[in-house]
Amino acid sequence: MHRHFDEELQELKGAVMREASLARQALMKAVEALKERDAAAARAVIDGDSALDRLELEIDERCLDLIARHQPMARDLRFITTAIRLNAELERIGDLAVDVAQRALDLSGRPLLKPLVDIPRLADLAGRMTGEAIEAFVNEDTALARRVVLADPEADALKRAVEKELVEDYMMKDGSTADRAVPLLLAARHLERVADHAVSMAEDIIYMVDARVVRHHPEALGKRPEA
Repeated sequence: MHRHFDEELQELKGAVMREASLARQALMKAVEALKERDAAAARAVIDGDSALDRLELEIDERCLDLIARHQPMARDLRFITTAIRLNAELERIGDLAVDVAQRALDLSGRPLLKPLVDIPRLADLAGRMTGEAIEAFVNEDTALARRVVLADPEADALKRAVEKELVEDYMMKDGSTADRAVPLLLAARHLERVADHAVSMAEDIIYMVDARVVRHHPEALGKRPEA
């Protein structure tokens, strides 16, 4: 019986990994659609969100079924409840990818206000943080999860840089740029939220492995590791 339960836990892990892959792919495609102002690519991201929603429901049902049938304790229970939380975070990342795609539609057929530099950097960082959080979950790697949490200030700084440039260098100097600046401002905020969700996942993974709460307690992470 225990061997069968372990197999079911591995299947659950695989489902979360598939969900993470879908969410990250959607995010990268949405950012590419934004860079190219590609309406067709943006609509493909929006239309593809239903697959992620279905997988989220499937994972939720699988987790509840495992709890009901096996009544897990301690570490196994933490694993399943963490999967539930990651499931919700990944679905929200998928929603944020849709939000970025909507911003691409807002700009479709119009010239970009400026070359995109910090927004792609923020997208790459948010995508990497999401991938590392899932890798930490799969490998029960608290050091990697900790690295994800400590990357959050970089994401915040990139978002602020985008906001500062668009507001101070464009909108304040020429109000007519607002209709092209605002979608970029919103896209940066969507991407920063993706990073926030990655951090939440990483904090949950640290609790799963160590039964140690670091959410709202950054001092529990200790000092930043040496470079």
